Amino acid sequence: MANAEKVAAVAELTERFRGSSGAVLTEYRGLTVAQLAELRRSLGDNATFAVVKNTLTKIAVTEAGLDEQLSSLLAGPSAIAFVDGDVVEAAKGLRDFAKTNPLLVIKGGVLDGKAMTPSEITKLADLEPREVLLAKRAGAMKASLAGAAATFNALPAQMALLAEALGARRQADQGGAAAEGGSAPADEG
Repeated sequence: MANAEKVAAVAELTERFRGSSGAVLTEYRGLTVAQLAELRRSLGDNATFAVVKNTLTKIAVTEAGLDEQLSSLLAGPSAIAFVDGDVVEAAKGLRDFAKTNPLLVIKGGVLDGKAMTPSEITKLADLEPREVLLAKRAGAMKASLAGAAATFNALPAQMALLAEALGARRQADQGGAAAEGGSAPADEG
């Protein structure tokens, strides 16, 4: 590879590390070209999967400021899934593919600048998709707002019932007083 090509490859990798929301490093030793194509399809539009040269990737990782998080993972044949969309979906795609194709080994990765172990990536894959989590959160917020509205509506209704009960009691007290007052003259006479 000519020097200019290497410089361009490093620049592209650096930009992909900087521009993606996450990156997962894998070892693909033993996978066929057809299996790699299947993996790329399983990741969908959320991620791109690229086989990389470790020497160029180490330079790109350093330039992207991820040297501490990823350099130790760049040993042996490496491929990287650059995640552009939902990180959970990409992690699920990699986890599910690795279950059916044990030759794909997840080495680790980085998410928003934080290093992730293979077990953390698997835990991430166990999460529900972003849309589902947002829908659950919106439902919880709606439920709490509905509870607050019910509480606010209950206050005037209870005040009305209390006022009605007080009015009935006053009437009963006045009626009782009138009855006592009316019976007293009858007793005297």
